[in-house]
Amino acid sequence: MSNFLKGTGVALATPFSADNSIDFNGLTNLIEHCINGGVEYLVVLGTTAESATLSKEEKIQLIAHVIKVNNDRLPLVLGIGGNNTAAVIEEMQNTDLSSFSAILSVVPMYNRPTQEGILAHYKEINAATSLPILLYNVPSRTGVNMTAETTLKLANLDNIIGIKEAVGDFTQVLKIIKDKPKDFLVISGDDTLALPAVAAGGAGVISVVGQGIPKEFSNTIRLGLAGKTDQAFSELYKIMPLIDYAFAEGNPAGIKSILKQQGVCDDHVRLPLVAASDKLSKTIQNFMTTLSI
Repeated sequence: MSNFLKGTGVALATPFSADNSIDFNGLTNLIEHCINGGVEYLVVLGTTAESATLSKEEKIQLIAHVIKVNNDRLPLVLGIGGNNTAAVIEEMQNTDLSSFSAILSVVPMYNRPTQEGILAHYKEINAATSLPILLYNVPSRTGVNMTAETTLKLANLDNIIGIKEAVGDFTQVLKIIKDKPKDFLVISGDDTLALPAVAAGGAGVISVVGQGIPKEFSNTIRLGLAGKTDQAFSELYKIMPLIDYAFAEGNPAGIKSILKQQGVCDDHVRLPLVAASDKLSKTIQNFMTTLSI
């Protein structure tokens, strides 16, 4: 049932115009760039989308635009998360989810719940929808780590089909893969560790860099899933510097610079984020020229 989430999903950035409004033409270009590059699915309103800076109306407009442009070509996953459990459930129940195949819901941030609190939060969300749910653990942003033990407890709930794991601790990833239910998907949230995770039994990645170089990145993950490990790592090593550059000055500043180099969209971001420096943008440009991307 959840095979559509194997391979490379991309956490779409939100292109902005110079006046800070959403650049819908740029968003169209980005979606086409990803689809033509061979990614397996699209993730809407994740962290990379700068969703924290989008108004409710902008989110509605953005969702509608992605659905229209995608036109049922790829599965869509929608990010709905937060640190107010009741508000997350309300948003889920008041959003038309008919075009989405799953929900991606992040561990509550800022108020730093205990593991029991995280369990209770996701149990409430699980009970409030029939749509498949992906957990999302990203301690560097939330301020709290959902442990492997907590993830494995949640893996047995009816609607929870997997996790986007961005803990940065590969031992934790391995613990989940080792003891997870057979059909539970362990999806990397770390572009550099995605291929090692696949080699260990993971299902793929929800990627940032994958939207910048969709063909190269998604092919690397497919090679890994096909067991062609040596070839996959050879391809990864070629593009690995670009992954470092993408995050050198924060996300999505780096990926927007990569997209600008390819004429997909401009590199504007909303405060408190700022665009990539001239130095980093030049480094990205030189690297991509070397790779002929």
